[in-house]
Amino acid sequence: MATLKDVLRKIGAVKKTQQITKAMNMVAAAKLRGAQAKMENFRPYAGKFAEVIGSLSAHLNVEASPLLEQREVKNIELLLVTADRGLCGSFNGNLNNVAEKFLRAKGAEGVGTSLVCLGRKGRDYFRRRETNMRASHIDVMGRFDMSNAITIAQDLASRFIGGESDEVYVVSAHFISMAIQRPVTRKLLPISPEELGGPGETAGAAREYLYEPSPEQLISSLLPTHVNVQVYSAMLETSASEHAARMTAMDNASRNCKDLIRSLSLTYNKARQAAITRELMDIVGGAEALKK
Repeated sequence: MATLKDVLRKIGAVKKTQQITKAMNMVAAAKLRGAQAKMENFRPYAGKFAEVIGSLSAHLNVEASPLLEQREVKNIELLLVTADRGLCGSFNGNLNNVAEKFLRAKGAEGVGTSLVCLGRKGRDYFRRRETNMRASHIDVMGRFDMSNAITIAQDLASRFIGGESDEVYVVSAHFISMAIQRPVTRKLLPISPEELGGPGETAGAAREYLYEPSPEQLISSLLPTHVNVQVYSAMLETSASEHAARMTAMDNASRNCKDLIRSLSLTYNKARQAAITRELMDIVGGAEALKK
């Protein structure tokens, strides 16, 4: 049975842990405000950009840009966007599981797969497994820099244009609310007008755009920018989701510490009362023995 000193030591350790989790909760809340603001400000731009690209590419032949080329799928590449740090519950694990299932499914179809990891947690997870990890990028999720997204997007696009990959997918988090962040898998390349909600879709059928210069001239510069925008959007969504998941996890940890402190305090009080009772019994027993 634990002594009173052991129980007091455990209570002190749990209180220190509670202070740490509360501090991490406040830090995550502060970072979430900035990340969520950037994500919500960028969402309308990314959505409208995709809509315009869908309308523009729907009227062009696939020969207008190599990024529109549909070909037989022999090799695919997956961009996995995770966090660089942990202590955010099952957030990183869910993303890794979705990516692993996707790669296994494609491998079972006889398609060659390669992986690009954006984030330390994804890299560390797949580095311990038999996965063709072509590249990894770490310590970039904490900096909202468009140049990082452009570098990664250009690398993916150049391999697609060069024929080293026939399709490119992205696995990232989608921020829904403070309590819900879901992993999503989206096709990045080749760009399909139907998937972007082009004029063939009901939502975009009523919209008609006038372009100057001609769509053929615009498409060559807008499609690479669209890839950059989609990668950057995935980074923003994942970053905001990471901070929300960490905030929730630290809040749960603080409550668990509070419950554990209450339980340990009850154990300490019971042990202390038992020790006092034993001492009183010894005193009473000694007094009775002296009387006899």
